[in-house]
Amino acid sequence: MDHTRLSGTFTFKLKRAPDDKQGADTLGPSLFTALQEQLGLKLEAGKAPMEILVIDHAEKPSEN
Repeated sequence: MDHTRLSGTFTFKLKRAPDDKQGADTLGPSLFTALQEQLGLKLEAGKAPMEILVIDHAEKPSEN
């Protein structure tokens, strides 16, 4: 969920390490650290109600 209250479209570049952490020392910080240090944004875990679509069964259509 977006709680930034920012509107519009933004273009920016982040310098960060890959998600698998290989070579993290030479490629930059993690995504979480890069967002906070370079853009001033902080990702926070949380819970919120949301719609969920559950498909109980699916099959190929008949030839009729």
